[in-house]
Amino acid sequence: MKQDVEYFIVEADALPEVFKKVMAVKNLLASGKTRTINDAVNEIGISRSAYYKYKDSVFPFFDARVARIITLSLTLEHKPGILSNVLNILAAAGGNILTINQNIPLNQIANVTVSFDTKNMKIKLNELLSKLSAIQGVIRSEIIAEQ
Repeated sequence: MKQDVEYFIVEADALPEVFKKVMAVKNLLASGKTRTINDAVNEIGISRSAYYKYKDSVFPFFDARVARIITLSLTLEHKPGILSNVLNILAAAGGNILTINQNIPLNQIANVTVSFDTKNMKIKLNELLSKLSAIQGVIRSEIIAEQ
């Protein structure tokens, strides 16, 4: 383990090309698009030695200020397709669904919670809530948590 490690946040355009290629190799491997390091480095166009030299030193930056995780509480009529319509609206808005919890319907009413990442949202949350409320069979939709 390295002692006294120092980190910097640098725009990708300011980095030497080898660092960007190492990240491209790591992304190929993580996505499963290539099965071996050898296949990935050949596809990206860097040597295995360059990859091994930098693979433990180059990481993507995730800006937590940009992405938020929202948890919605929904009360839905117990009819086919209503939850599917809700999920389609979330997906069309750019929400990345993380979890879905649905209780067994009682008296033809189902309680559902959906957590999703808003990083790639194309619309504002209040507009999303309006669209969800407009779905036939959605009785109630509200934000119960933001992270």
